[in-house]
Amino acid sequence: MPSPIRRYARTAAVCVLTATLATSPGLSAQTHVVSPAELHQAAIAATHARQHDLQKVTEFLSSPRAEKALRSVRMDSDRVKMAVATLSDQELAQLAVRSEKVQADFAAGALSDRDLLIILVGIAALILIIVAVR
Repeated sequence: MPSPIRRYARTAAVCVLTATLATSPGLSAQTHVVSPAELHQAAIAATHARQHDLQKVTEFLSSPRAEKALRSVRMDSDRVKMAVATLSDQELAQLAVRSEKVQADFAAGALSDRDLLIILVGIAALILIIVAVR
């Protein structure tokens, strides 16, 4: 039979461990690292960013030169525009940056109509390939 000191030490150890585990902040379901309001704001910001990127790409594809270039290679511009909406946020953001750069280069005279045609067909083909793979 264990001595009274050992029983007391075991009881004390169990009490200390129970109290430690019961008050551990990691076990509390009420502790939040990010508030629901912050999550909501992040979701709104992501939605606005996606809409902005989608608008940039759609405007680029809707330009008269872009539509003419797509018609010249027998690509349906409406199909390409619909496919853009199915891209992931990351893919859409990358495409928006590229579209913006191409438009700026073309406006500055750094690109010819032929260069624009090649870039546009490449972008359209990339969009359609990404959508088809999914």
